[in-house]
Amino acid sequence: MAQPEPETPSAPRITLDQWRALAAVVEAGGYAQAAEVLHISQSSVTYAVQKLEALLGVKAFEIKGRKSVLTSTGQMLYRRARHLLEDAEALERAARKASAGWEAEISIAVDTVFPTWLLLQCLDTFSEESPQTRIEVYETVLAGTTEALESGRADLVITTSIPSGFTGEPLLPVRFIPVANPMHPLHQLGREVSIRDLRKHRHIVVRDTSSRRTKRASLEIDQRWTVSNMSTAIGAASRGYGFMWLPDEKIRAELADGTLKQIPLRGGRDRLETMYLIYTDRDATGPAALRLGEILTMHTARQCRKHAGEPHHAGAGEEVTTSTQIAVS
Repeated sequence: MAQPEPETPSAPRITLDQWRALAAVVEAGGYAQAAEVLHISQSSVTYAVQKLEALLGVKAFEIKGRKSVLTSTGQMLYRRARHLLEDAEALERAARKASAGWEAEISIAVDTVFPTWLLLQCLDTFSEESPQTRIEVYETVLAGTTEALESGRADLVITTSIPSGFTGEPLLPVRFIPVANPMHPLHQLGREVSIRDLRKHRHIVVRDTSSRRTKRASLEIDQRWTVSNMSTAIGAASRGYGFMWLPDEKIRAELADGTLKQIPLRGGRDRLETMYLIYTDRDATGPAALRLGEILTMHTARQCRKHAGEPHHAGAGEEVTTSTQIAVS
């Protein structure tokens, strides 16, 4: 008995332009607005959506009052169309990068708790291999790093958390410690410091660089200064204006010369986290960004092996790879 021939997959009947028109109507809020976004006539947008509906035998929109709104089927089509368009855009980016060779410019978003000296060392190594590739570095805090990743503003990021939908390669451990100037009242208590003690004093924090940041801090304290960069925060804490959590790698000199001292916090004086390297879209990442990622991975691994077993607080002239979490708002 003859076996039935396998079905030949049929070519898609809906074009990307038609899916793009559907998505534009939803995202722009109407046919006229979609036409402006797509730089085509309103009648072209209307025809594209109607053609899509006719080919699929469904209704994507229905009229309610004076507005066109998505039907339940239309909502499903929009979600799938958005994924399809994003995949198509990513494929085109990957193809352009592959045809052009190494990228002319790459961007990286780095959480400020990552050791600056190590980042610069990696960038220098990369630039020796590809001196013509420009590098744009975004120094970010907490959700600002995630925002750079999700928006596609950066080709790769270094952060302490992996957002949903992404995977990350562990780079190095980071160490967070609470510190204040030795003359600060918290150091004059002569005992372990409690959270209640902390709430009586000024907390210095570094602002989350995300545009959607919340003003709520991880530690609720009435007295608080919020600054925009790490150096200002370190300067404020070193001069006795408040306490804060800082990367111990960032304050080697201050710990060594005694302008900052770790607070003996009850129930946990420090904590460790891991920094991760994450690619915005690994499949669409160009060779230059991939090579920079390899260099970051190799250099951090080498430094971690080099300093394995060393005490947490190194001398002022030494390089260390442990750092600490910064308190942010």
